[in-house]
Amino acid sequence: MSLKVIELNDRAIGVGDDSGERLLSPGFALVDAEQLMLGEQAEKQARLRPTDSFNKFWHELNLEQIKNSHSIRHHADIAYAHLQHLAAEAGLNGDVIIAVPGSFSRQQLSILLGLIRHCPFQLVGMVDSALMATAAFAMKERADGFLYADLQLHQTVITQVDLEGSRLQAGAAVQIPGVGSQHFIDQLMQISTGMFIQQCRFNPCHNAESEQQLYNQLPGWLAQAQRDSNLLMELATGDMVHTARMPMDSLKSSLGVHFTKIKDQIAAMSGSNDTRLVLNPALAELPGFKEGLVDAEYSVIKADTINSACYQHSDLIIGDPQGISVVKSLPIMTNSDTRIHSPVAKDNPNGAETGTPSNIANPTHVLLGHKALPVNRLSLQNRKATNGDADIAGTLVLSVDNQPEQLGMICGRDDGIYIDTGGLDYWLNGEAVTGQHKLAAGDRIQFEGSFEVLTMIQVPHVQ
Repeated sequence: MSLKVIELNDRAIGVGDDSGERLLSPGFALVDAEQLMLGEQAEKQARLRPTDSFNKFWHELNLEQIKNSHSIRHHADIAYAHLQHLAAEAGLNGDVIIAVPGSFSRQQLSILLGLIRHCPFQLVGMVDSALMATAAFAMKERADGFLYADLQLHQTVITQVDLEGSRLQAGAAVQIPGVGSQHFIDQLMQISTGMFIQQCRFNPCHNAESEQQLYNQLPGWLAQAQRDSNLLMELATGDMVHTARMPMDSLKSSLGVHFTKIKDQIAAMSGSNDTRLVLNPALAELPGFKEGLVDAEYSVIKADTINSACYQHSDLIIGDPQGISVVKSLPIMTNSDTRIHSPVAKDNPNGAETGTPSNIANPTHVLLGHKALPVNRLSLQNRKATNGDADIAGTLVLSVDNQPEQLGMICGRDDGIYIDTGGLDYWLNGEAVTGQHKLAAGDRIQFEGSFEVLTMIQVPHVQ
């Protein structure tokens, strides 16, 4: 049973494995006397049956009685059903790490833990989502701290993450109500309806079927908006196809009021410090949001960044299943950390660093996630399988974007353990290097295009 990761964001709860593949399930439920529908299937019928639709059960996770409900007592009942749905869809029956937003209260975390005790999977660790979203940037960039802006279903959450010496610490999380993904969708529904009325004399919100069709089409149209100057919208009703165009300026202007609330909060939390802004892609990809932001002062994570970071730091997240608490602090190696540079041996024709000081232990194994492999002769390969899975002995498989299949070798010589990547660049203890370098226990290796970190360790009494 392999480790899985749940990223708890009601806009699209993600369940991922160590290959990076993820199942996404939005926080929607459709409830009546006969059935309980969850996730994407429920979202695609929410406008058809609004009185049976629920989408605040994660945002307002509590035990308060729901009035006029057929079979649901409170939001916790629906959240539990959603967890069971995720377990069935993603095959969750082993160990699980959950990344939770800093906006969750102590009471909500307590309810969540209670629900998980009755699920078919075993919770082995919880971690702050913002901590995982910023960890890779903290290793590479010089900054006093970070702000992580995360778009949820009913709000945007800005979390302060500080770099304190060699530790990354998740701090205050500020909730901005009224600017969640549903508010942006509702705003776009209003604008696009106006365009259809104006240009086609057709009101898509006149009946539930065409309103639901409009809602379902919006994500695709927004993806198109990233490429084109005008948004082309088409809706089919019976034998008719209605086509309307929305100028990009109108689209951006309509969303601008919501953007201002988020940007004002970011400015208030940034202060005068050297703070780096990190954006969730769902927020960054909204048309017009990045305008006014300076490229050098913000970064956008990938869709699977938090999932990958949980695997990378799993050994620091996993704790006692009987006493799980949210991990909010992480030791981190940054660019400002000083690496011990050894003199170059005169008889080394390749100019590799040699002569590691005698008080620095030679590594015996390389640690990736929760697996350790001996380093006497280890091939580093770039394929889809990750985190120590290998087709043959002596091979460590990584998943690195835009890099060759063969990344290099780690092998032992008479005077120590070396990594050799040929002409391929990589990060060694936060410093950009190339080619051959002698390794010591505690050294950390990372390739550009991957959040996985190889840590050199010494295991006593290796046979």
